[in-house]
Amino acid sequence: MLTVAACQVPARLGTGDTTELVSAVREAAARGARLVVLPELAVCGYAFADAAEARAAAEPLDGPTVALLRDLSAELGCVLVAGLAERGADGAVHNSAVLVEAGRLRASYRKVHLWGREPELFRAGHEPPPVVETAVGRVALMICYDLEFPEWVRIAAQAGAEVVAVPANWPWLARPDGERPLEVLRAQAAAGAYRVHVVVADRCGPERGVDWIGGSVVCAATGYLLAGPATATGATAARTVLTAELDPAAARDKSLGPHNDALADRRPALYGEPG
Repeated sequence: MLTVAACQVPARLGTGDTTELVSAVREAAARGARLVVLPELAVCGYAFADAAEARAAAEPLDGPTVALLRDLSAELGCVLVAGLAERGADGAVHNSAVLVEAGRLRASYRKVHLWGREPELFRAGHEPPPVVETAVGRVALMICYDLEFPEWVRIAAQAGAEVVAVPANWPWLARPDGERPLEVLRAQAAAGAYRVHVVVADRCGPERGVDWIGGSVVCAATGYLLAGPATATGATAARTVLTAELDPAAARDKSLGPHNDALADRRPALYGEPG
């Protein structure tokens, strides 16, 4: 069994403050977590006024945020996944996620499906979610809105992902009383549809008039929740380190009872897809 953590922490625009992030990672590791997921744009914040502000917050993959994650992963012996504003070698700014293990940057991913005003701030990625063989299993990376596209999760599952790690910033939107946020339901549906574990680290803390769901979750490959939602109350969403145990090997079994299989039952030719 593998203990995973989703660290729901705030980020403060313009400060580069890593205090909450480091504290949460240390708490997760102390609880035995060997895979720790942090939010989208985990240090720099999200609600940028314009492209110039996003560019000022961006850094290369050999910059201070990744260096901090590398040091923490080496010290604590865990795999870390976190979001950051990445400044590419060509100067373009991307909403990115990295996977760091044993003091090394193992993979990076640039968000493909941009939400809201993000196209004004970031250049979209064009590569599929990477699936990384780590000491804790095969981990895929995607970011927030990416998870709402079933094809993206299917691509990761077909590439052998056992856990999909998702840094997210889920904005709070009005919903009927008593209803669970659709973002949480979509995370569960993604996990269950392709029999892959899903770990989402949402964020908390108001930012320039934006509140967040604070709905961090750990979904089993069955689609059912192992932990969370952490909180789902908008402005009162709180810092949380959510932990759960999961079995990576369970995601290798795509059977749905004795007669069906989540991947083998697909009929791509009827969907207009190549075989």
